[in-house]
Amino acid sequence: MKSIKVYHYDAFTKEVNKGNPAGIVFDSDTLTEEEMHNIAHKVGFNETAFVLKSGVADLKLRYFTPGQEMSLCGNATIATLYALKTRGMIGDDKEITVETLAGILPIRVNSNTNNEITITMQQAAPQFKEFKGSKKDLANLIGLNEGDIDDNLPIVYGSTGTWTLLVPIRQLSDFKKMKPENASFPSLLKEEPRASTHPFCLKTFDFLADMHGRHFSSPYSGTTEDPVTGTASGVMGAFYAKYIKKNNFDASLNLIIEQGNEIKKDGRVIVNISKSGTTYDVEVTGNAVYVKNFEMII
Repeated sequence: MKSIKVYHYDAFTKEVNKGNPAGIVFDSDTLTEEEMHNIAHKVGFNETAFVLKSGVADLKLRYFTPGQEMSLCGNATIATLYALKTRGMIGDDKEITVETLAGILPIRVNSNTNNEITITMQQAAPQFKEFKGSKKDLANLIGLNEGDIDDNLPIVYGSTGTWTLLVPIRQLSDFKKMKPENASFPSLLKEEPRASTHPFCLKTFDFLADMHGRHFSSPYSGTTEDPVTGTASGVMGAFYAKYIKKNNFDASLNLIIEQGNEIKKDGRVIVNISKSGTTYDVEVTGNAVYVKNFEMII
């Protein structure tokens, strides 16, 4: 048996028990994949990150939900880099490279004049794929009616490292009605059966925010809802540039994405989109807060 210390941070917030909780395990090189999966399952957060040595980057991160390993996770990356910096485990380098299953990603650690730390992570180039399923069935799977979906925007799968189905919703009030049937997602999401589902809206609670979202997990993840989602927020930003701004998009775009309001886990993700040839560069910025740590026997 092994005794493992897990650190709990909340990402995309400065307030404890808001935003998105992430488990972090430092010095994970001696752990097997099965042990990492077991730890994540016992922790029960949407994601737990494991910090390892890398031969090609400054460090390596592996991400596990209670049900599966993920290629990339925004909130766990933000939380981990924030933890490493505030605990003196990484130096004052402006940029850190992180090896993930989605590739090697550059991460910027930023400090302002008040010594507040934010983390900016570059995500993979966005990809989009057409959803060919029934709009009526999709609406029903998240507890809504077909007419609640905004016909002015497309329903598409999007990925900046992890696939999610982006579903435009007309009214902000509809988000409180949502009741996802996660187990049925794969039968409808035939093009990407392991994708999560991410309804979003251009109306927001916070007048400073540009988009609102909720994130319903793939049933393979072992969770129901992700409170504040970095990867989905990044691809929402790319969606905004591609399908909303369209030809009016110039060099760059800064957006504030809000999420978590309906489950009292309010958080904010800052998304920067810039043109890069025929695609976009996507960056998300957030902060985090330490909550506690606890021992676990595996």
